[in-house]
Amino acid sequence: MGRYIGPLTKVSRRLGAFVGGSVKSFNKRNFPPGQHGRVQGRRRKLSDYAIRLQEKQKLRYLYGGLREKQFKKYFDEAVRLAGVKGGNAGNILLQLLERRLDNVVYRMGFAKTRLQARQLVRHGHFLVNGRKVNIPSFQVKPGDIIELREKSKNSPLFKENLENRDPRTIPSWLEVDKDNFKGKVLEIPEEIELEIPVNVQLIIEFYSA
Repeated sequence: MGRYIGPLTKVSRRLGAFVGGSVKSFNKRNFPPGQHGRVQGRRRKLSDYAIRLQEKQKLRYLYGGLREKQFKKYFDEAVRLAGVKGGNAGNILLQLLERRLDNVVYRMGFAKTRLQARQLVRHGHFLVNGRKVNIPSFQVKPGDIIELREKSKNSPLFKENLENRDPRTIPSWLEVDKDNFKGKVLEIPEEIELEIPVNVQLIIEFYSA
C-alpha cells in the first residue's frame, strides 16, 4: 500500500479524530464523509476488529500518513526491542515514531505540520551533528544536534514557524535555540503526549491477532 496523498481532512472525518488537514473544515463537518455520513454520524456500532483498525489508522495518519508496510516495521521493531531490553512494546512504538527526524523537526517548531516537516527534511534543509540528512525516517538519539543549514536560515518560513510555536508545546526531551535555528535531543522520550487520544494497546492487539 502506497502513501496516502489525498485530503487529510477526509481521513480525519472518517476516523472521528483530527489527524491532519483543515481544522476549520473538520470542526464544521465532524461526521463521516459520504452520502450517509451526516445521517449515520458516529452511531454505527463498530466491531472489535474495526475499533483496533481505527486506532492503528489514527496513529499512522497522525505521524504523516506512514505507509502500512513502514508502520508495521516500526511495530515489529518495537516488539523485538521489548523482548530484548524489556519494557512495553506500545511505548517503544511511540518512541520510535517520535524519534523520526521529520517528527523532531515538527516538535521543535521548524514546521507547522509533520507533512511539511517531511518535505523540508527531504529538501535537505537540516543538518544532524553538522551533516546533511534528507531522510525523514532517520532515527535521532540523545545528544544529537538538529539545525538549519546556513542557506536556509534566511528563509521567512522558518522564522515564522518558530515564532508562532508556543514554547510550552515543545516536549521536555527536546531543547530549542530559536535565535540560532537549532535544537538538541536531550533524551529518549518517556512520557509522550499525542495530539489526539490513541489506545496503543489496541494497536498491539490488532497486529497480534
